[in-house]
Amino acid sequence: MNEERTQTRARLLRALPKIELHVHLQGSVQPQTALELARKNGIELPPCESPQELYAYDTLDAFLAVYSILAEAIVETEDFHRITYEMLGSAAGNGARHVEFFASFCAHPKVPYGRQFDGIRAGMRDALRDYGITSAIIPGINREEGPEAAATYLDQILKYRDDDLIGVGLDYFEAPFPPEPFAPVYERARKAGLRLTAHAGEAGPASFVEASLDQLGVERIDHGYNIVDDAALLERCRDSGILFTCCPSTTTYTTPHKDLRAASHPIRRMNEAGLTLCLNSDDPPMFHTDLANEYLRAVEELGFSAADIERTIYNTIDHAWVDDSTRRTWRSEWQPLISEGIEALRQIDG
Repeated sequence: MNEERTQTRARLLRALPKIELHVHLQGSVQPQTALELARKNGIELPPCESPQELYAYDTLDAFLAVYSILAEAIVETEDFHRITYEMLGSAAGNGARHVEFFASFCAHPKVPYGRQFDGIRAGMRDALRDYGITSAIIPGINREEGPEAAATYLDQILKYRDDDLIGVGLDYFEAPFPPEPFAPVYERARKAGLRLTAHAGEAGPASFVEASLDQLGVERIDHGYNIVDDAALLERCRDSGILFTCCPSTTTYTTPHKDLRAASHPIRRMNEAGLTLCLNSDDPPMFHTDLANEYLRAVEELGFSAADIERTIYNTIDHAWVDDSTRRTWRSEWQPLISEGIEALRQIDG
């Protein structure tokens, strides 16, 4: 009976209209695609018995090492087209109608920016045609390279900017690299009209969340789990409605919080504290998940209710970086489907 209930719940959650606000393009490469691109482009990947075994790690820095090697295998325009199209196709199959994704252009130092943008944008166009899914690009800044490199990177971002390039994010290994040195880069991005977010509070302390808000002026926090260590900051973020883009499966790989069922798990505590959250897949094949599975894990392991799921979906509509007209259209068109799905979820548990 429990297995049947899980299958029904999974089907309902997959069908719900969704928006994804925290997914990395280079972290969405399917293992078979990674092997094929590496073979085509002459890149040696870590030895593995099967494609799935390629993605094996249990810390953030070990994951990023594989991520960086994988990026070397993505070289040609058609490679960027393929990984973008496959990422968006998978998202659409999980109920996503719109995706705002991080792209690590700096992860490909030997590949001209124009070639990367051409391939990514072609993949976005084809995914819109074939799946009806809209998308937008958020270039990720590698904090490990420092603020001077970030400033040069921003020059390139602005050079290739179009309507589909909507913001910037700060990512890569967080703990030794606080946000404050990147404040001038973020200020310049803000003045150029880009929206702002940052990975903070995943491997770094709660103070990194605070600095991202106060020094970088971000509108969203990616991850943010260590905010549970600072009651005053948590209350401030709850009252201001800052969005936290949470990724349940990722925490079981890159943080000490391996057990999603634990009462102490930060996403559970953040939800119970009333923070504004949404659910995301982050690097789905690399963490052996997909977007719908993150919703299922939130319900079955993190204790999210049907009302919590409904709220997270509307949070993504409210905090997506789109115009108000688009937001109103989504609410109007999706509301009947969301209501029907949420009511069906409620009935599963009586």
